[in-house]
Amino acid sequence: MEYMYAAMLLYSAKKPITEESVTAILNAAGVTADGIRVKALCAALAEVNIEEALKAPVFATAAATPAAEVKKEEAKPAEKPKEEKKEEDLQGLGALFG
Repeated sequence: MEYMYAAMLLYSAKKPITEESVTAILNAAGVTADGIRVKALCAALAEVNIEEALKAPVFATAAATPAAEVKKEEAKPAEKPKEEKKEEDLQGLGALFG
């Protein structure tokens, strides 16, 4: 998480996000920087337009979809017992008139 915060700090300061600058921020914060993680972060962010990524409502959309699915699943079990009860009632009538 702190690696991403370092990158966001550099972005908001309008500084280039490089391995050296991310490592310097992490070291200044008292975090021992892992060179491989820093390199992976910088490589991943090199292909990303951060300004556009911040504008996109990805998390709101992603959070709404699972919530809607959960509501659908919760509604289904409530309907099934009624159908099962009707079948049981009909079976009871069949035994009566057999």
